[in-house]
Amino acid sequence: MNILVAGGAGYIGSHTCVALLQSGHSVVVADNFSNSSHETIVAVQHLTGRKLTFYEADVTDAAAVESIFLQHRFDGVIHFAGFKAVGESVEKPLAYYRNNVLSTVVLTEACRRHGVSRFVFSSSATVYGDNRSPLLETLPLLPTTNPYGETKVISERILTDVAKTDSSFAVALLRYFNPVGAHESGLLGEKPKGTPNNLMPYIVQVARGQRDCLPVFGGDYPTVDGTGVRDYIHVMDLAEGHIAALSSLKAGVHVVNLGTGKGTSVLQLVKAFEAVNGVRVPYEVVGRRPGDLAECYAGVGKAERDLGWTAKRSLAEMCRDSWRAERSL
Repeated sequence: MNILVAGGAGYIGSHTCVALLQSGHSVVVADNFSNSSHETIVAVQHLTGRKLTFYEADVTDAAAVESIFLQHRFDGVIHFAGFKAVGESVEKPLAYYRNNVLSTVVLTEACRRHGVSRFVFSSSATVYGDNRSPLLETLPLLPTTNPYGETKVISERILTDVAKTDSSFAVALLRYFNPVGAHESGLLGEKPKGTPNNLMPYIVQVARGQRDCLPVFGGDYPTVDGTGVRDYIHVMDLAEGHIAALSSLKAGVHVVNLGTGKGTSVLQLVKAFEAVNGVRVPYEVVGRRPGDLAECYAGVGKAERDLGWTAKRSLAEMCRDSWRAERSL
């Protein structure tokens, strides 16, 4: 298939491009480098030994998206092009609503105009709000605790409503848990611009000496050690989940969790990173961060049943590959 990957130079998008190319698909990437760089595109092509087509474009720009669709015949779209920091979304809600929701509208409109029926959406476990874990796809969506989560809920509803009007439209709503890790080569990983908003890149920067200390937001949650518990999934497992979703995608709306089904606390992740890599990660417990939940991990039975997919890589591999990429990039 020929796939448009919106946000394909980003962390999850770039690893998914590797998986797509290695699976024999053709890839066109649209990205405005708001949190990525052109070096990532070069690395993807080097790792796979295959070329992709790249456009530096903002997919909230309808004219730019239309120009791309006029130059290619796409079999499907994978939409990663969204801002993704929970804390930042609380501080900058308008930027998140504009970018994340408008990009979904623009891409969906282009698909309708050009007869593209397959649409894979990068959603998030935040859409579950404060539901009790393990989080299952059948749970009602509660109000989320942050604008980032609301943008994902709105985008899911937009795509669901469009599918109701077009019996050929095939949508996969992939609800991610917490992607970490990097390609095993070390040539591709997570390199956020500025201060990291996610835990693992902050850990590796502290381990490398770029930052003095890891702030741990909240030490009084009702969890195993008082710190937040999340379902960490290796980014290459996540990328392979997209291939499975594309391969099985049929008309209608299909909601699937992509996670491991296991919860790991912040301090458990820190200790695992130290043990695997033989480095020290100083940390300091500080106040809770607005919008964060105590515990969040996936129910993963549906992914196995419907997609034939399960996460295979261990927490140790996530820590090892993250550290290798940090030292290589």
